[in-house]
Amino acid sequence: MARALEELARIARPLPATSLREDVRNQALLRARLCYDHLAGRLGVVLLAALVDGGVLATAANGYRITPAGLGKLGEFGIDVEEFSRRRPAIRYCVDWGERRHHLAGALGAAIATRLFALDWLRRGRARRVVQLTDAGRTGLHETFGVPLDWDGPAR
Repeated sequence: MARALEELARIARPLPATSLREDVRNQALLRARLCYDHLAGRLGVVLLAALVDGGVLATAANGYRITPAGLGKLGEFGIDVEEFSRRRPAIRYCVDWGERRHHLAGALGAAIATRLFALDWLRRGRARRVVQLTDAGRTGLHETFGVPLDWDGPAR
């Protein structure tokens, strides 16, 4: 069912905004939001790309896997991979409905989001699910994982 909904979201055309408030909220959702308990939107997509580009994650037959170097990098960041729940896969991915690319889900995606909130690198926005990256978070994600400083600039 989830896969079917993701595929429908990929091909569905967005409804036009009917007010400035609605358009601002929609843009904020596209930029950075929570998808359940993990990051999504452009921020979630560029974070996953940075984790792969930086060697924390590697592509695998069924998605992604944590590399040996990634275990150390995540540990330095304050995430103990061994503490992940046994009831939940460590790494999953979602196809982001706005970006139409993967963002990181699973226990690791949730742990990273939780850590970003704890560091005050990420804050909840006014609208439900919207999150905002703080200036410290922008710098921290760049220095820690290589997320581009201009991640929220015009799409390339």
